[in-house]
Amino acid sequence: MRSAGLFPHIPSYLGTYGSLIQQQLTMALLSVLFGLIMAIPVALLCVRYPKIYPAVVGLLTVIYSLPSIALFVLLVPSTGLTQTTVIIPLSFYSLAALVPNIVEGIRGIPEDVRLAAVAMGYTGTRRLVAVDLPLAVPPIMAGLRIATVGNISMVSVGTVIGVGAFGALFTAAAQLSRSDLAVTGIVVIVALALACDLILVIIQRLLTPWNKRRSA
Repeated sequence: MRSAGLFPHIPSYLGTYGSLIQQQLTMALLSVLFGLIMAIPVALLCVRYPKIYPAVVGLLTVIYSLPSIALFVLLVPSTGLTQTTVIIPLSFYSLAALVPNIVEGIRGIPEDVRLAAVAMGYTGTRRLVAVDLPLAVPPIMAGLRIATVGNISMVSVGTVIGVGAFGALFTAAAQLSRSDLAVTGIVVIVALALACDLILVIIQRLLTPWNKRRSA
């Protein structure tokens, strides 16, 4: 059996390790980005109107429980066998992790900090951008980490429509009776998830320098 460095050779029709990594990260990270864009306004509405929060969480839980394969089948007639068909469901799945964390992060800001910001002239959007969201970074980043790690693994389900990136190695492993391909797929997916999680931890530390000073 031929090998490519530390990893076994993969069938040429699947592409290369580089192309598979690019596909895996593109679908996973874009879905998290789109999820974050949707989650922020939804979370702000929940903060402003607390009574709708339980209903929103319930709806997001229902969405997260929907089988991704079923959603792929529903989307294929509109978006085809493309990465978009995978990105759309994963974007909505991300909301289940992002919205509660954003809401709790903003709710957790001490009232005296809010009052001090208002006293300094920070109101409305300015206070949200300059005070509320920066102080809510830790829980928001926690939600991003959960969504990112989850989506990196869930991208593989897209192999049922031919765009599952490293998920294609699982199918090939069964078709070619090569368990090494399945093992390789699992190892690379876990490595990508850990690498992205570490990067997000570093970004969080850069965005919250006050936590370093507090620890010191």
